[in-house]
Amino acid sequence: MMALGESLVHVRITLLQLCPPEVVIPLRLTGTSRGMKTPDWLYYSLYLGGKRHIIYMKAKKLLISRHLSVFTYTDQGALLEDQPYVQNDCYYHGYVEGDPESLVALSTCFGGFQGTLQINDMLYEIKPKSLSDTFEHLVYKMDTDETEIHPRRCALTEEEIARQLKLQGRDESILMQSGYEGWWTHRWFIELALVVDHNRFLYWGSNISNVLQELFIILNEANSLLISVDVDVTLLGLEIWNKGNPIVQDDVENLLGDFCYWKATTLNSRIQNDIAHLFVQQHFGIYLGYAIIGSVCVPYFNCGVDQLMGEDMYIIGHVVAHEIGHNLGMVHYDNLCTCGQKSCIMAAVNNNFRRFSNCSYSPNPLDIVPLKHCGNGVIEDGEECDCGSLKLCTNDPCCMTGCMLKYGADCASGLCCNDCEFMPPGTICREKNNECDLPEWCNGTSPNCPEDVYVQEGFPCPGNGYCYEKRCNNHDKQCRQTFGINARSASQSCYMEMNTRGDRFGNCGINHNTYIKCNSSDILCGRIQCENVTAIPFLREHSTVHQTHLNGVTCWGTDYHWGMTIPDVGEVKDGTEGDQEHVCMNKKCVNKSVWTSDCSPNTCNMKGICNNKHHCHCNFGWDPPNCLMNGSGGSDDSGPPPGKYVIQKKVKKRNYLMPICLISFCKEDPQHWASTRAMPSGVNRSKAPLKTAKKL
Repeated sequence: MMALGESLVHVRITLLQLCPPEVVIPLRLTGTSRGMKTPDWLYYSLYLGGKRHIIYMKAKKLLISRHLSVFTYTDQGALLEDQPYVQNDCYYHGYVEGDPESLVALSTCFGGFQGTLQINDMLYEIKPKSLSDTFEHLVYKMDTDETEIHPRRCALTEEEIARQLKLQGRDESILMQSGYEGWWTHRWFIELALVVDHNRFLYWGSNISNVLQELFIILNEANSLLISVDVDVTLLGLEIWNKGNPIVQDDVENLLGDFCYWKATTLNSRIQNDIAHLFVQQHFGIYLGYAIIGSVCVPYFNCGVDQLMGEDMYIIGHVVAHEIGHNLGMVHYDNLCTCGQKSCIMAAVNNNFRRFSNCSYSPNPLDIVPLKHCGNGVIEDGEECDCGSLKLCTNDPCCMTGCMLKYGADCASGLCCNDCEFMPPGTICREKNNECDLPEWCNGTSPNCPEDVYVQEGFPCPGNGYCYEKRCNNHDKQCRQTFGINARSASQSCYMEMNTRGDRFGNCGINHNTYIKCNSSDILCGRIQCENVTAIPFLREHSTVHQTHLNGVTCWGTDYHWGMTIPDVGEVKDGTEGDQEHVCMNKKCVNKSVWTSDCSPNTCNMKGICNNKHHCHCNFGWDPPNCLMNGSGGSDDSGPPPGKYVIQKKVKKRNYLMPICLISFCKEDPQHWASTRAMPSGVNRSKAPLKTAKKL
């Protein structure tokens, strides 16, 4: 029964309430009408609305961390950490055969199907029928044209969006792009932390298992929407305020500010996160959620608040996707944007539409650079360190207000900084990733790891390949990456047949929307052609696999067409061998002399290899620059490998413990400093510092 106060704020009249559900029995299929099987996919037949639908669904990987940490509290307020077993292979995404715009987000973790189906622009919710022994399910038709007495909306006003964009030095107009240039072309993996407030914990009968079940379904719903803009969210950890709320605010804006501060000073030290959201069982009038624009990966501001009222997990998942969109830099949808529906996910007013508009694809969320200023948590020109807000600096052991190091501190951050000291020379700070990469070590005088260096382009690597941009590329390897471990590069006749066509399955590039036919000399540098394919791979949306029979051999490849916003897995990678004297570069087969360099193995006296700066990286036992003298290896660019200079750090430590009484004379006026800090709207600057200091 809905409480009176709740009904006054929000009355939802939908077909979900007015129409009885349809009873369906999903039937498992062993294949599809096309007679094609793809690994890891499940197929179900569903008779719904007088029509038979075939559902394709695949387990959503990486939805929940394998080592999920769940934090709760004892009666005495002590923090408890648990890593419960979580079934992570029962959340599915998929589509409906014959409907390219369909969406499927289902869970089978708790018996039967639970989730949503979008078929022919109609939205359905499906859940198991209680006490059914024939796998019966109830399907509710959800109306996208909802009627609300008081329409609910995001708490981010247009004025606040403008204020945040101005603070970050951005112009909203750059989002209004309808072309493909500037669209995101790579998938972003977001690590999420969640916090559940005390009221929501009580709502589920103080049962942690019920809370987890709800969170996972909500996250699966949100992920099914975000995947359309190539954003993949993984839950790394969560905290449940099972003994009471440490933050209490009636206003969502103030609650967000307090949560951001609590997250930065408390949660960040125990759960790694790119974004953290607070789920609350609390009314904020017409507001459903609030988040800071473009704050992803900014440790002090990458937060949001989402209202959880009732059990409509689809609606909640929609709100979470909307607010995460704000964290990624998306603003509200307007009339200049389009998504093919009446409204879009990033509309200010809540709706049931499940598509992002063209405006939500740009700009690249990780290219958003806030306006430079002391206090944004990023070390910039003229700053020795940056500990963030005044309260955070109070607890920082290395950095103080004004973006200066505390007396006696060498550093405050960096891969070569530990406990305010430079790490000893020879400490590895960047491991070697593959055969075309090189390691780096700390030099003992800087907090930063040396610049990433790698093997010089053109150096031979396994499989008749060459190192290029820190990768070892060859045709066979690319076929295995696309079609599985048994695949290999096809014969030249396949390359000749396909890449001289000049279509989306075979070409040497695209020029002004026109596919370029490969010259016979360039066929190995167009699109990859493979054979011995035993399974069809799972590819991203809008991708197509083709097979062509030629002289008793089946050639396999993938397509790529104008307007696709994902990386092209089917183009032959630059640096791939064309023949013994040639290499592929920009879809052309060019002579290897393009890689001429002053550095060669002879330059390194055959005791090392050249790096991308054309300097010798010596084997262990030889010293740079030319590997002539005995030493510990490495290059002038990599930092010193282990075995040198270790004593120097011990001598320096004697000078580290200077009289600390001078520290108190170096403080700034906190009020003057605080006035220069840019904080999100809603942060209360007057609160006392935390009693316990934590290093972030």
